[in-house]
Parts: sequence; C-alpha cells; structure tokens
Amino acid sequence: MGDTLITVIAIALAAVLMFVFPLMTMSDRTDDVSQLAVETATTDFVDDVRTTGKLSMDKYSKFLQNITSTGNTYDVEMQLNVLDENPGKKTTEAQKTKIGENVYYTMYTSQILDQINPSSGTTKVLALKEGDMFTTSVKNTNSTLSQQLKNFFYSVTGNDTYTIAAEHGGIVTANGSGK
Repeated sequence: MGDTLITVIAIALAAVLMFVFPLMTMSDRTDDVSQLAVETATTDFVDDVRTTGKLSMDKYSKFLQNITSTGNTYDVEMQLNVLDENPGKKTTEAQKTKIGENVYYTMYTSQILDQINPSSGTTKVLALKEGDMFTTSVKNTNSTLSQQLKNFFYSVTGNDTYTIAAEHGGIVTANGSGK
C-alpha cells in the first residue's frame, strides 16, 4: 500500500515537472514577447506623433492593430498637454515687458478621439504645435495564459492586475499645421 502511494505521488510530480513547468515557462516567454512588442509599438507611435506634430485616426488605428496583433486586448489612454501660450504681460519693477508664464491645458483619450474621428468620410488630423506634450499608456485587459497559470498555482496575481504595459511620452518637436 505504501509503495503504491509513493508511486502515484511520483507520477503526479513527474507529470507536473514534465508538462506544467514548461507550459508556464513558455507562457511567460510569450508575455515577454508581447511586452516587447507593445513597448516598441507605443514608442514608435508616440515618437511619430511627436516628430510630425500630427495625430490622425489612421495612425491611431495602425497603432491599435500593431498592439492587438499580440493576441491580447488593451486599454489605451492618451493624454495631450496643449501649450496655451499666454501673451499677457507680467509686470515687475525690473522688466515691464516680460512675457507671462506658459500654461498647459489637458486633453484626454475621449476628447482626442472626438477630434480625430472622421465625420462624413473626411479624415481629420489633430495638428499639434511645438512645445505640446503627448503621452500614451497601454495596459492589457485580458488575462493571459501566464496569468491564469499563476493564479491557479500560486494565487499571485489578482483579476485587476496586468502583466503587459507600456508608457511613453514626450514634447512635440514639430508644428503639425504645416507652418
């Protein structure tokens, strides 16, 4: 009876070592590849917007297509800090003609998408100007195979956590209005 129990435990342990751990390792590698792909796509998208000064629905759709090609679903958040150049004059005793401080106002994803969504078939382009700041962050919304296996064996991750995420931003270096 004791030998049978040890044999069953040995077979179960061998099955875990032969099948489960390699599966976990491969699923972790898949998440690593997806992470790299999302980071690269996010960086390319933001840098393209920053260097051209233009954001269109075509660019955004291509970006979404690139990141969803990893087989995951993502929550994409964009933030645009628009430089509102204040022409007001700040008076001081030393310099009466000194220009006032620059102020930024912020546009978020829904406002940006409203600006670039084509209406009546015409493509809209959001023209940015030099000095604006553009940031995009991406987080996966689905549970990957690696997350599911870790939840099953370790109870490490929760339902609201993500394993694939990327964020990139910077200052726009070109005027998108063509000036």
